[in-house]
Amino acid sequence: MLVKTYCAAVNGLEVTTVTAEVSMSRGIQFHLTGLADTAVKESYDRIKAALVNNGFKMPSMDITINLSPADIKKEGSGYDLPLAIGILSANGKVESDKLDKYMMVGELGLDGHLQPVRGALPIAIRARAEKFKGLIVPKQNIREAAVVNQLEVYGMDSLMDVVQFLNGYKTFEPTIIDTRKEFYEQQNHYELDFSDVRGQESVKRALEVAAAGGHNLIMIGPPGSGKSMLAKRLPSILPPLSLAESLETTQIHSVAGKLNRDTSLISQRPFRAPHHTISQVALVGGGNNPQPGEISLAHNGVLFLDEMPELSRSVLEVLRQPLEDRKIGISRAKYSVEYPCSFMLVASMNPCPCGYYGDPTHNCVCTPGQIQRYMNKISGPLLDRIDIHCEIQAVPFAQLSQMQPGEPSANIRERVIKARKIQEERFKTFKGIHCNAMMTERMLHQFAEPDAQSLDMLRMAMERLKLSARAYSRILKVARTIADLAGSEKVESMHIAEAIGYRNLDRGDWAERGI
Repeated sequence: MLVKTYCAAVNGLEVTTVTAEVSMSRGIQFHLTGLADTAVKESYDRIKAALVNNGFKMPSMDITINLSPADIKKEGSGYDLPLAIGILSANGKVESDKLDKYMMVGELGLDGHLQPVRGALPIAIRARAEKFKGLIVPKQNIREAAVVNQLEVYGMDSLMDVVQFLNGYKTFEPTIIDTRKEFYEQQNHYELDFSDVRGQESVKRALEVAAAGGHNLIMIGPPGSGKSMLAKRLPSILPPLSLAESLETTQIHSVAGKLNRDTSLISQRPFRAPHHTISQVALVGGGNNPQPGEISLAHNGVLFLDEMPELSRSVLEVLRQPLEDRKIGISRAKYSVEYPCSFMLVASMNPCPCGYYGDPTHNCVCTPGQIQRYMNKISGPLLDRIDIHCEIQAVPFAQLSQMQPGEPSANIRERVIKARKIQEERFKTFKGIHCNAMMTERMLHQFAEPDAQSLDMLRMAMERLKLSARAYSRILKVARTIADLAGSEKVESMHIAEAIGYRNLDRGDWAERGI
């Protein structure tokens, strides 16, 4: 007897419907075809134990299973459930008339309980696109899968629950989640707030400009000056995620298995802060079984690199192309996948190895050569791609001891959202462009063309600071954002002057003058 069940293969963010064809004939062999990896091949032992422990018997017949299309690699343990149901149906234990209406995924424990799988959300989206009536998933994956409307999503505890449901012995209700209500309720709940920050007004201004235009930023200052504290509060002033952005971000985290079990949609912009010992693969993605890296997990949010020069030079250099293209293509001998990675890069660093170069309260013990080698760990091409260079000093005790709180994040966020709305209106006819940081060279000439006075100022800065053409473009983008925050239609000289002031590390005498 031939029986078909339906599941899915996840490759990057692409999902392919997989048909599990189960055929039984006289014999005692078990054959599994269709480019299955080790985890899928081991499913036979898990299925056999689960059937026995739930009162069934593994059929003493020749069982041939084909996972179609056979030329796509099948990875992971999510095929256990559809294979087990296929075997039971071919053996007459499960009614087969409902099998073509449901897609199912789930890992089987030896006692028959279902274990969670990765990628439940993109699989649910694929099931709806393929016009399936419903999707059966482990109960732990129910909230992320139930985000998809116009699809009946059932969260099951065990193999027996699925058998009873398909045979009509037990009734289960599909899970329905009010996605919009939950999404908007959780959007503005932030644990960290800029009101906790005393002083550092110039750095707050730089972070506001970065948030308003989606610009990359680096902070340079001694230990204890507040770099990490300020960076961690950046998400609280970013514009809220749209539903489309949230869905895209949630898919990436679902594929990576990073979603909390009580989470349906990610409602706040991601903030990823990997340790400086991170590898290239962990940062950009890949591996034997391709997984999103930190830059993709930070999609539509912030990637914070603390102590940036401590990261390996090779790790830092792989950021160049993703920062420009906002997507990362990973090609290996056996696969090729592409992940989105439109993120804000926020980095921090000390001015020297000991951390106290230019600090008025401490003596620096580093030689000029050591300082230069430390600064050279960040290459010029990478530094060019960082729009805002912000110097930061430790807050004096007089300011630190003041009880008066700083400006709250809500007030700053209002200004940021207002500037972003101006940009959305400006770029509404340009596909894929949402903020000033994404502008192309042609768009710079159209929307950020400096006047004669500003052009003279730019020419002087280019000559004195020996700026690259990319740095020139970055200055115009930042100036456009500063003008948007001020409500100015044109980019004026004062906006250009402030933007030039954010290119401190481009100055050739930076390591000689102190900060």
